[in-house]
Amino acid sequence: MTTGIPTITATLTGWGRTQPANCQVARPQSLESLQEVIASAAPSSLIPRGLGRSYGDAAQRAGGMVIDLSAFNRVELDVQAGTVTAGAGVSLDQLLRVLVPAGFFLPVTPGTRNVTVGGAVAADVHGKNHHVEGSFCNHVRRVQLVDGAGRLRDLTPNGDPQEAECFWATAAGMGLTGVITEATFSLIPITTSLISVDTDRYSDLDALMAAMVAADTRYRYSVAWVDSLHPRGRGVLTCGDHASLSQLQADGSEPVGEPLAYDPKALAAAPQFLPGGLLNTWTVRAFNETWYRKAPKHRQGELQAIAPYFHPLDGVSDWNRIYGPKGFLQYQFAVPDAAAHLVPTTLEALRRVGAPSFLTVLKRFGPSNAAPLSFPQPGWTLAADVPAAVPGLLEVLDQLDEQVAAAGGRLYLAKDSRQSAAMFQRTYPQLDAWRQVRSQMDPRGVFSSDLARRLEI
Repeated sequence: MTTGIPTITATLTGWGRTQPANCQVARPQSLESLQEVIASAAPSSLIPRGLGRSYGDAAQRAGGMVIDLSAFNRVELDVQAGTVTAGAGVSLDQLLRVLVPAGFFLPVTPGTRNVTVGGAVAADVHGKNHHVEGSFCNHVRRVQLVDGAGRLRDLTPNGDPQEAECFWATAAGMGLTGVITEATFSLIPITTSLISVDTDRYSDLDALMAAMVAADTRYRYSVAWVDSLHPRGRGVLTCGDHASLSQLQADGSEPVGEPLAYDPKALAAAPQFLPGGLLNTWTVRAFNETWYRKAPKHRQGELQAIAPYFHPLDGVSDWNRIYGPKGFLQYQFAVPDAAAHLVPTTLEALRRVGAPSFLTVLKRFGPSNAAPLSFPQPGWTLAADVPAAVPGLLEVLDQLDEQVAAAGGRLYLAKDSRQSAAMFQRTYPQLDAWRQVRSQMDPRGVFSSDLARRLEI
């Protein structure tokens, strides 16, 4: 590739810090320079990359080029329409610092605000409100991207059929249909920067899951932390919605302070190196016991700031280093309600193999959208972070994959680092239709990633 854009060589990994890849990194400063990079690229040589929060190999291309879109940083808020147009390189953290003081919130936010707008579209990220409002791309009104021929395209979900097909192929398309340059999406109006949270503690998984089903129709946001090492799977359920001005009033008087104040900060940094044995069954069991006991048995209407409720781990910068130099992986699946038994089955399998997880999250999903590669489907999603070096772990996960597939479930591409091509192709039934649209958008096959190569996409 010969362009005038400076490149550097870098060793990249996903957030799990496994599978390092040597890549060229290009940072185009304009739309024209981006088009030049794409137009001159060889087949299977390019993939865009945001902040590197995909856990596995989705945003790297060994021996190829990664496109850094940090220069695409425009933010334009339309207060009247309740929408924002943001460049693909803008992080959700940057956006929230603009939106919240103006009285708006993201329509969907994942568990970290350190994700770019381009990445949010490319992975069709989901949050604690999927059971009510779906995933991120449900709220996107327009995507601008450069396709594999170097053409600038505007895509909307409600355009002509071919345009809509291209839009939905790009949603959750993991950067394989083109390079997103900006997106316009709708927002949630808010009057305060606080969340009114109800918390309940459950001594077993059955009671917790029953409460989550009941919460589907009562709360906008719902998420459960599960003690993965406890034999009964006890947990803590937190549900809520944006607090109103009246909830901030003191003694029935005027609202206290700045109701839309927002200034989150990372509180600490994880050590640069931790011995691989520090995170083990004993230390995680102690952490889980403390976390469970500190949660109230029942509390209603507690006012929490946005950051600790939606992005608790962002309070520790580089928290992925706690797993030590060998890194970690996340096992996240979605299954229908009829396969709810796979939640305790998975927790038991991880306990049996000795894979400690202090971050085990259970959520409810609502209806899927029209994106062929979108992960959410109605039912349950469980996510567990575990050290990558646990002996026998990969064999156990392969066995769990078979059960997930047999139940009609699937794994999340943005978190995956090890599923097989056969598993992926079996569990995403619209893959062939997606491939047809992708071939129209990238006729030379320019876009590829280590994930795409591993899964034979």
